[in-house]
Amino acid sequence: MPVVPRDCALPVQAGIGLRAAHLDEVCADWPRLAWVEVHSENYFMAGGPALAALESVRQHYPVSLHGVGMSLGGADALDPDHLRRLKRLVVRIEPAAVSEHLCWSAIGGRCLNDLLPLPYTREALQRVCQHIDQVQQALGRRILLENIASYLRFLPEDLLEWDFVAEVARRTGCLLLLDINNVYVSAVNHGFSAQSFLDAMPADAVAEIHLAGHEEVGGLLIDTHSRPVAQPVWALFYDAVRRFGPRPTLIEWDRDLPTLAVLQNEAAQAQGYLDAYRERHDVLPA
Repeated sequence: MPVVPRDCALPVQAGIGLRAAHLDEVCADWPRLAWVEVHSENYFMAGGPALAALESVRQHYPVSLHGVGMSLGGADALDPDHLRRLKRLVVRIEPAAVSEHLCWSAIGGRCLNDLLPLPYTREALQRVCQHIDQVQQALGRRILLENIASYLRFLPEDLLEWDFVAEVARRTGCLLLLDINNVYVSAVNHGFSAQSFLDAMPADAVAEIHLAGHEEVGGLLIDTHSRPVAQPVWALFYDAVRRFGPRPTLIEWDRDLPTLAVLQNEAAQAQGYLDAYRERHDVLPA
């Protein structure tokens, strides 16, 4: 069974996305959490109470820094100030993993505050790979790249989305953060097989898995991160664990935030899938 690649030091357990609403509660009680993820951009300041709290969290749990604003697929050059601040945060926190999205979110110097899909062309492939190489060289480590949920496609395509993702990993040596909910949402919206997406992923590059909830709006599935993980996504997660083996797995919840206990229960359910695989295949926990 492939092991979690280097440059991802997260435990092979289920963690939670730690958002500001739960930060005080976590810092007060230090509950049992396998690991946590935070959005990098929320901690780009040079100091202050939020950054101090994150440093305290880092003393108790492995931390993953998850970026939402690098715009790796954008036509613009990468924002040097954004990259500088990310590097400063990485040096300060020493995270167990650093991840970004396979998308674009800025054009002409304007941030669009969304994760927008790429045209899956050879030109876009070259641009993305150049940007990933630039980030990895600046940070001195491999990053994890997440597939996004999408609601439209740019045609014609030179590559299918899953072949595009796999080729980016092959060319840059980056790792993959496989978002199972995003695979499911995009598969339903565009009418492709979610299993085909999983089958195309290079197992030795898959270093982390995300799970989240979605909603149906106007006939589309929307990746809202506002609900419990849906049953079809749990089923696809089970397929992913069977294919790749256990991987560090995160519960994401960003809107209509529940109590911390609800997040812990969702993580416990994900942990159950990881433990069941280990029991069936006599795999020791990592």
